[in-house]
Amino acid sequence: MTNNELLKEKCNPASYEKLMALRNTKLHEFVASYAELCNPNSIYVGTDAKEDRAYIRQQALKNGEEKSLAIKGHTIHFDGAQDQARDKAQTKYLLPHGADLTSVPNAIEKGPGIEEIRSILKDIMVGKEMYVLFFCLGPTGSEFSIPCVQLTDSSYVGHSEYILCRTGYEQFKEIGSSEAFFRYVHSAGDLENGVSKNVDKRRVYIDIEEDIVYSTNTQYAGNTVGLKKLSLRLAIQKASREGWLAEHMFLMAVHGPKGRKTYFSGAFPSACGKTSTAMLPGETIIGDDIAYLRKYKDALHGVNVECGIFGIIQDVNDKDDPVIWKVLSTPGQAIFSNVLVCDDNHPRWLGDGRPAPEKGINFSGQWHKGKKDADGKEIPSAHKNARYTISLYDLSNTDSELDNPHGVPVRGIIYGGRDSSILPPVQEAFNWEHGIITMGASLESETTAATLGKEGVRQINPMSNLDFLSIYLGTYINNNLQIVKGIEKPPRIFLVNYFQKDKEGNYLTAMEDKRVWIKWMELRVHGDVDAIKLPTGSIPEYEDLKRLFKEVLNKEYTEEDYLKQFSIRVLENCAKIARIKEFYTKHKKNVPDILFTILDEQKKRLERAHEEHGDSLFPPAFRHSQ
Repeated sequence: MTNNELLKEKCNPASYEKLMALRNTKLHEFVASYAELCNPNSIYVGTDAKEDRAYIRQQALKNGEEKSLAIKGHTIHFDGAQDQARDKAQTKYLLPHGADLTSVPNAIEKGPGIEEIRSILKDIMVGKEMYVLFFCLGPTGSEFSIPCVQLTDSSYVGHSEYILCRTGYEQFKEIGSSEAFFRYVHSAGDLENGVSKNVDKRRVYIDIEEDIVYSTNTQYAGNTVGLKKLSLRLAIQKASREGWLAEHMFLMAVHGPKGRKTYFSGAFPSACGKTSTAMLPGETIIGDDIAYLRKYKDALHGVNVECGIFGIIQDVNDKDDPVIWKVLSTPGQAIFSNVLVCDDNHPRWLGDGRPAPEKGINFSGQWHKGKKDADGKEIPSAHKNARYTISLYDLSNTDSELDNPHGVPVRGIIYGGRDSSILPPVQEAFNWEHGIITMGASLESETTAATLGKEGVRQINPMSNLDFLSIYLGTYINNNLQIVKGIEKPPRIFLVNYFQKDKEGNYLTAMEDKRVWIKWMELRVHGDVDAIKLPTGSIPEYEDLKRLFKEVLNKEYTEEDYLKQFSIRVLENCAKIARIKEFYTKHKKNVPDILFTILDEQKKRLERAHEEHGDSLFPPAFRHSQ
């Protein structure tokens, strides 16, 4: 049977016509190949039309992957008890025979990997419908655009992608016969009570040579929604070949004096304030997760790869998150996953600011307060990694340039980590190279008890992108250094830290203080305020912060607080440099020499300052030594 005959047999006339309207041989071969392997009963082809999006939503309800909630348009999805997070162990790169398997983490040979994944996919969709869906990473009709095609038997995955991503059927019409598109093959496998049954056969394999992601026997969106972190891995490889950057970054506009809007991107490891920064009151958001950065008209421009948010819902409440709360409590499309559903058919989650529920339905089935699992451990009302999926178009603080095909000019880049003892709340790099090396490539964060069971363990996570690199780390660092060549005024680079503590363990800054730090960064980008140059970077003048605290938060800011927050501890900074150098010595493949040079220069500045000023460097001593 030819590919054309197979597609005609599996598709209804309308779907066959929609697929054939895309004059792309590689696309047709791809769909036919996996239709033959996975053997679905039928194929449904979705376009950008509202009718197709509505069909996918209806199928999610019909097959039990989602259920309607009390508020119109809201649905609940449960993942299986063993399918609640990204499966790092089974997320593997497929590299061709002879390739250096140490070039990326968790790589295996492509031949055996393809053989294994094909054996799992064989006849996995028997009795099901395969959905062929089209999306676009980045705005459509743009040099940022990457067309994508998703094959899946999960209407929940399709529904999620229609909320999170821009549709791309018309984009495929534009590319004609081009073979430059990303491909995804997913199956939830056999379902039991609406969730994936055979999680022991869960696999997430990434073929970076062919731009294909395979995902089997899982529904959790981090393993299945190919256009998020799975695509980031493909995009990093593509960006490295083509001379741009694919980053684990938010994009936001900071609103300055006289109606001025200044765009920032930012990379923060988990639990370091990334989303809370992107959603700061008074500012506008373009994206909270992934950005592509390219040179355009003598500037670095960025786009949000997506147009939605797949966010952790724990601790979202009406006081701290009013914009998100409104979307989660009013009619419109929203998918809740792994929360509790109460008797009134309303969702509840941990930290939602309401009285604790007594009973309901959650990922464990019927739940009541005090319920324990097989090991005698108490089951919480909702999962700690419970999520919400919403569209950015529904948020009142979404920036007007979200879909600008040229992106937005990035004037500042912010790196942020969780640090109790070394870093001040905000500092600025001396220049691009200094920022990339000592702030981005040296990004370090302390773990929390919730993640590793032990607090304070320092982990180095360059640009908060280490988990997703599909190229050598050294090559990635060099790509970041080179991206601004030819740009007269590169973005300024900043490092923030919201987690400083005193010797008694008390935080030195409040949660809302980040609104002041970002306003100061906006002023620095435009040269509106001066700064004090310390050995590690430039910090704010006290008088500027005093004024900003009053203007932004209506708070008094004392010089005593300033000295506690912005004094630099020399020995701790030198110890950090030693850790960073050791880390890159282990990852030495392709690491540029300038990385070690800049780190050594910073250490020498600290040592000279230590000889003159002692263990702690106080800002007043450096105010007149600019």
